[in-house]
Amino acid sequence: MRMTTAMTTGRAMLDDFFTRAILAGIAVAAATGPLGCFVVWRRMAYFGDATAHAAILGVALSLAFAWSIYVGTLMVAFAMALLVSTLVGRGWAIDTTLGVLAHSGLALGLVAVSFLPNVRVDLSAYLFGDILAVARFDLGVIALGAALVVALLAWRWQGLLLSTVSEDLAHASGIDPARERLALTVALAVVVAVALKVVGVLLIAAMLIIPAATARNFARSPELMAALAALIGAGAVMGGLHASLIWDTPAGPSIVSIAAVAFACAIFGASLWRATAALWR
Repeated sequence: MRMTTAMTTGRAMLDDFFTRAILAGIAVAAATGPLGCFVVWRRMAYFGDATAHAAILGVALSLAFAWSIYVGTLMVAFAMALLVSTLVGRGWAIDTTLGVLAHSGLALGLVAVSFLPNVRVDLSAYLFGDILAVARFDLGVIALGAALVVALLAWRWQGLLLSTVSEDLAHASGIDPARERLALTVALAVVVAVALKVVGVLLIAAMLIIPAATARNFARSPELMAALAALIGAGAVMGGLHASLIWDTPAGPSIVSIAAVAFACAIFGASLWRATAALWR
């Protein structure tokens, strides 16, 4: 009897759009937090941008062939991430390459959608996210994708850290940096695919970078930084969603705005702490 009541209560909670939005946001934050740390450590901010922007091409592909948005987005995001990784690995200028691919991918995706016959879709939901419209199926896909990313990062953690610190040291330890880059590529593609519904392609990179950059001011170890980044991202999700309900602002941008405020506070707090410590010396 108690189990039946608990199951009924659980279903009722998942029927609440706000609860689904919070759970989806927390799942995304759990993945973007630790992954974002590697984006920050490796200075791959534009890498995430290029992969996310190309996701609009995946949306166009999904609409054209009546696929799930997640399938088309994942395919294109992985292809773009793999392309960027390959070009950079061959010595191409990283800033120019990523800049060209990021903006070209977004523009081509928008143009491709406009050519689809009998398709009228509000692209703002894909550009800026529509977390309040997350359905139970979407929540399941997002949770599964986030869990896969966290599991992959946990599995390859030491190898990823070592190859991030020094590729020569990684080679000396029997670790292939190219394999670790591929693991990051797969993780980034999955995050882009599942985060599309939550914050949209234009804000995915922000959720990767801002919580990790904020956590760096307080963490004394890579593991602590990853955990703090996930917690900061989850806090930004809950704060942004509540702000969206109170002030009727867009949910995705509200989430990123809260994360930006947290970053500003962290920078100010760290500066104040250093100044205070200097006075007491």
